[in-house]
Amino acid sequence: MRPHVELVDERDLIWHMGEFEHAQGSTRQRNLSYDEEDGSASLKVCFDTDWSRPGGVHHAATEWYVLSGQVTVGDAVLGPEGFWMAPVGVRTPAVTAAAGTEILLFREYGDWRFDLADADREGLRADQKLVVLQTSEMPWTDVRDGSPMRFDLGGTPVPGLYIKMLHRDEKTGFYSRLIKAKPGWREEPLAHHPCTEEAYCLEGAFDYNYGKMWPGTYFWRPALIRHGDFTADAEQGCTWIVRSDSDLVDWYTSEARVVMQGQATNWGPDHPHSVPPRFVEPVRSRSVGPWEDPSYQ
Repeated sequence: MRPHVELVDERDLIWHMGEFEHAQGSTRQRNLSYDEEDGSASLKVCFDTDWSRPGGVHHAATEWYVLSGQVTVGDAVLGPEGFWMAPVGVRTPAVTAAAGTEILLFREYGDWRFDLADADREGLRADQKLVVLQTSEMPWTDVRDGSPMRFDLGGTPVPGLYIKMLHRDEKTGFYSRLIKAKPGWREEPLAHHPCTEEAYCLEGAFDYNYGKMWPGTYFWRPALIRHGDFTADAEQGCTWIVRSDSDLVDWYTSEARVVMQGQATNWGPDHPHSVPPRFVEPVRSRSVGPWEDPSYQ
């Protein structure tokens, strides 16, 4: 399975060669999270040159979200905020990307392998279809209008959140969607879910128990990991792309406390070079300046 990633700035990750078969052009990728068992991954991809690939079938459920530049899928031209998704066994038409284009690429339940295939190939899935959206043209939907999203302890949708649904599997509930929080939006109780959850921050910022998210920060969280006390930036709010392997159910913990007590022995005010202890801090980032702890320099 994938390791827990929380919280990382993609600028702190190295570039790898892009994982594409049967393609023409130069690409590189940053591995936001990667399942070494089956090849599932969430990637930031940069197209250094014009890029193209003929039509065919992925070995993994595959999604692209366009951050900048231009991607053409068949006859559809997608600019920033464009999205397309191909389930396993569904043919993807020819795809091109302009030099300098950047995307988020998500693979589920399979690796990068890709089989060339014409539209009349036998064995193609007919129960699902390619999804192509220009999400910048879609309206935001208030979560109170029937979204299977966050609810407070009384079962009421949490106000101040808006979504754009990109794709949802009707059988499993696996979804990808954009979420926008109003400036100053807050959700106080800690929560955990019976499903995985991942997010990449697109605009704005918010603070929570693992740190601060700003554009380019990312997490991939296994099921049952407590997190929360979210506060969106007071001026910008926050917008991020969120994905989960089933419908999100919030299990809340109120009045949660983590307490560290004891007497300092060889650290503290009388030891000026000592560093106070921390609780869980899975990933730390140098991307916005030096770390606070001088022992990590």
